Amino acid sequence: MAFAGHRNSGGSNMGGKGTVRLERPPSINSLSSNRSNSGVVASSAPSSSVPPTGRPKSSSPSPSFPRRNSLGSPRNGKDDCGVPGRVRVAVRLRPKNQEELVADADFADCVELQPELQRLKLRRNNWDSDTYQFDEVFTEFASQKRVYEVVAKPVVESVLEGYNGTVMAYGQTGTGKTFTLGRLGDEDTADRGIMVRAMEDILADISPEHDSVTVSYLQLYMETVQDLLSPGNYNIPIVEDPKSGDVSVPGATVVEIRDQQSFVELLRTGEAHRFAANTKLNTESSRSHAILMVNVKRAMYGRQDKESALSNENGNGVNILKGIRAPVVRKSKLVVVDLAGSERIDKSGSEGHALEEAKSINLSLSALGKCINALAENSSHVPIRDSKLTRLLRDSFGGTARTSLVVTVGPSPRHRGETASTISFGQRAMKVENMVKLKEEFDYKSLCRRYEIQIDKLIAENERNAKALQNAEEERDRVVREAQDCAIEAQNKLSSALERVAAERSSYQNEYIDALQKLEDREKHVQQQKAAMEAKLKDKNADPWKEVNGTGEELAQVKWLLQKEIQMREHAEEEVKILKRKIIPSVNTEMLENAEVVKLNKRLEDEVQQKSKLEEEIKSLKHQLLQLSFEADETRRVLDRGGSGRNSTSSDTAMNTFKTNQVRDAANGQKATIAKLFEQVGLQKILSLLESEDVDVRVHAVKVVANLAAEEANQERIVEAGGLNSLLMLLRSSEDETIRRVSAGAIANLAMNETNQELIMNHGGIGLLSRTADEAEDPQTLRMVAGAIANLCGNDKLQIKLRSEGGIRALLGMVRCGHPDVLAQVARGIANFAKCESRASTQGIKTGRSLLIDDGTLPWIVQNANNEASPIRRHIELALCHLAQHEVNAKDLIAGGALWELVRISRDCSREDIRNLAHRTIVSSPIFQTELRRSHTEF
Repeated sequence: MAFAGHRNSGGSNMGGKGTVRLERPPSINSLSSNRSNSGVVASSAPSSSVPPTGRPKSSSPSPSFPRRNSLGSPRNGKDDCGVPGRVRVAVRLRPKNQEELVADADFADCVELQPELQRLKLRRNNWDSDTYQFDEVFTEFASQKRVYEVVAKPVVESVLEGYNGTVMAYGQTGTGKTFTLGRLGDEDTADRGIMVRAMEDILADISPEHDSVTVSYLQLYMETVQDLLSPGNYNIPIVEDPKSGDVSVPGATVVEIRDQQSFVELLRTGEAHRFAANTKLNTESSRSHAILMVNVKRAMYGRQDKESALSNENGNGVNILKGIRAPVVRKSKLVVVDLAGSERIDKSGSEGHALEEAKSINLSLSALGKCINALAENSSHVPIRDSKLTRLLRDSFGGTARTSLVVTVGPSPRHRGETASTISFGQRAMKVENMVKLKEEFDYKSLCRRYEIQIDKLIAENERNAKALQNAEEERDRVVREAQDCAIEAQNKLSSALERVAAERSSYQNEYIDALQKLEDREKHVQQQKAAMEAKLKDKNADPWKEVNGTGEELAQVKWLLQKEIQMREHAEEEVKILKRKIIPSVNTEMLENAEVVKLNKRLEDEVQQKSKLEEEIKSLKHQLLQLSFEADETRRVLDRGGSGRNSTSSDTAMNTFKTNQVRDAANGQKATIAKLFEQVGLQKILSLLESEDVDVRVHAVKVVANLAAEEANQERIVEAGGLNSLLMLLRSSEDETIRRVSAGAIANLAMNETNQELIMNHGGIGLLSRTADEAEDPQTLRMVAGAIANLCGNDKLQIKLRSEGGIRALLGMVRCGHPDVLAQVARGIANFAKCESRASTQGIKTGRSLLIDDGTLPWIVQNANNEASPIRRHIELALCHLAQHEVNAKDLIAGGALWELVRISRDCSREDIRNLAHRTIVSSPIFQTELRRSHTEF
């Protein structure tokens, strides 16, 4: 595939002259496995190849050499045993460009490729040439896909398996290094470079639920490490682990990658911030080394842990951990390095600042070449500290990473010296042998979290059981009280019913006796009358018929009276029967009430028995709760101590010994990291310490929160837990300068998120920051406050509110400090505000002149537009360009002298994009054009 129209970056002129013929070393790297689509061959070069005259063949590097890790640093640890792996080197030829087609039309190319033999011939003259052997040779027609599959894909596959890997491009400026590595493929997806294709394969292979991929993008410019994802983060320190020798850049921005599109946008952002310049050899020559670091963390299933016992003081073992699989994590890193090309000043025409940049590039590449030479010659000393570039790449050459190098060359005979130097560098790199090691370790943090989750579940379950028991006790007491109330009420009802029945019975009995007495009296009266009648019949001797008639009448009367008495007696008997019927239900009711009383008494006895059972169950559960609490405490102590109990099995002894050594080393070395403290203590406990009465405790707590807020993954949890309100409260009420400084820094970290920005504004955060800016004198505090306000200035929705609450005036007030870091943050905030204003004006949302001009920032902007510090100057130049894009600001800019600064920026600015923006702004403004013609200024 042709390279026409792509962006090229630097080359190198290192290495001596002369003919070098190197036979291809035998394959000792697993990367050289045969692939159907790969051109890498594991065998040596054919014996029929003819070496250059007078030059013997050099033997391949011996895998039996005593190896050094990371460019000469010894390493200790569990993974010391590694697999030897030589650096793989491929060469790629760039096609001729338009200039070379014209200038070199009468000359033969200085390079001849033999891809079927993996050879390259470098012409000395028309009849003689030198032959070199490489692992792979790509012609000018090789596609980006083939270059990736041969050079980088084996390294990416090794990274996915847990090994570190490095892919690096080296060559003369303009030979296609950036095209090979960093091409995004916006116009044609087939042009995608190694960076984009590598991330595609990584995201396709990992599991989003269990694995993670994070990316940092850096540049090494003028021997300073700068963050391409956060331009304000420059001069980042390089940290080396004194024990393992691992190199890290902890101050760099780390972004977690979830999809390919976000990664491409990240590369586009980083490329926009990379330094480039126009030289005679390349219109966009890179002035820095670009380094992409991709960290892959993969969770692997570990072996089944055997049952472990924790011994107490009496020697009794308590088994609490059963069937737990020890989690294993593989942590690997892919480093993709796009080196800047070394320059010959007479060819590149660099001068001024560009000349200083070229010197710095040449020095760093020279230091890298010295290290490669020392490793290739198996020297006892490797000068890794001569440059930050060699320190960053100490694991790539002679270290533990699988490394692939692609050297890019051009065909032009005018640059034969640079081409020979590039080829010599590749030949020396092929002699470097790495000791590739698997980066695998037990994930003790994850195991600890799993134990803590189980303990929390047990504690929560015990709390639920205790609450259920408490509710049961309350329910039982309630039932007992209700039963007692029912019994008392029933007894009262029974007593009342018995009294009522007794009274009715007594009444009925009295009525019955009275009725009987009446009947007896009536019967006596009748008997008396009968006796009187009989006596009267015997004594009288009157007319018998008269007597008979009189006696008949009396008998009739007596019969009537007798009949009447009989009826009255029957009536009385009926009343007695009715009374008896009334008495029987009362007696039955009494019997039923007696039965109910007996039933209630039995129920009371059952409730008493149930109460006794529940009390026994409560005692048992309390005992279990104490036992589980004891087990939880024992587990925490064991995990914190890093060891196991005395009853551990022999198979666990090795793991426990390794774990104990890690804990002892961590205790004697650096303190526990903030992330570990966060996982062990918990966010709520850390936030509660912010309200402690002890000032030292508050200081340490707010520092922990600030470090946590620096990671985007923790910000949402901090805000949800009330961390933002706590930080604003500290900023409002604390008089300690350290607390205010760290609180402002934490708020600045949270203000990087748009949602958090609105919350900060709604809680009066800009007012607190403005007041802190007026009161503070410490430059570091002012830097944190200015950084927070600068982040808020980048939100389109908050422009009016931010200005009304004094945000712009606070920024302008902090320039009194004069510290460069403070001024850089102030300039960034003004640039962000101006950019949002420009966007709002373009969309028709805002009319009228800039609020920045209303608040009096223009004089300071003009005064510092040519500041010596590049971060301050760059932000102010952007702010001026954004202010000048709208005609309503033109007269104020002319009156304040900003037009002449715009003219200077359009001519002298080191950033081409800013230079072009300033030029377009001046050309498109009629007011600016009129003023330039009036002052007779040519533009």
